[in-house]
Amino acid sequence: MFDLEQAIKNRHSTRKFLSQPVPRALLDEALALAQLAPSNSNIQPWRLVFAQGVPRDRLQEALLNQAKQQPPYSFGLPEAFWHYRQELGAQVYGAMGIARDDKENRQLALLHNYEFFGAPVVGIVCMHQDLGVADALSVGMYLQTLVLSLTARGIDTCVEVSLAAYPEIIRSELNIPPELSIICGLAVGYSDPDFPANHLHISREAVEKNVTFQGT
Repeated sequence: MFDLEQAIKNRHSTRKFLSQPVPRALLDEALALAQLAPSNSNIQPWRLVFAQGVPRDRLQEALLNQAKQQPPYSFGLPEAFWHYRQELGAQVYGAMGIARDDKENRQLALLHNYEFFGAPVVGIVCMHQDLGVADALSVGMYLQTLVLSLTARGIDTCVEVSLAAYPEIIRSELNIPPELSIICGLAVGYSDPDFPANHLHISREAVEKNVTFQGT
């Protein structure tokens, strides 16, 4: 058995991976645990497509080509929340030695998303297009369970919302049926210990900022 509290504390977004392959047995163990996640009416709405080897490399090439021709857009945030993205960017790019006004190197760093940060395995998280918010919540619980199960086994991850910017490329390369909405990607592998940004643990606000109690 693994230490859940330690896995939660150890989990972080890895932004540079080693080429070291991920043992399929460990991946299967984590997937079996994630399958136990709760879901609305037990419909288990998550669908996950993994790519490694040649399919992974083909997907990377297609995404990079498109991202260079048509720069990826940032998924919108209301103005009141924009400072979170700015603060995160300052920490991540700062650890990489990229100044805030260095647009060229920031753009190059952004393209690493479409190389899956070098991870040997990339997962595409999907859900049927007819399902709603409650089911997306179920997919989120599944994904968190999977990520923590991988972390407990010494396997690192990065949840990549950025991949959903090019759903048709992903759908075409991995033969994902049209009725599945592409929610995000998941880079899976082993963290490069020499990459400074991999040692970041982004701060969180106090619990009281997000949680209130009513009554006694």
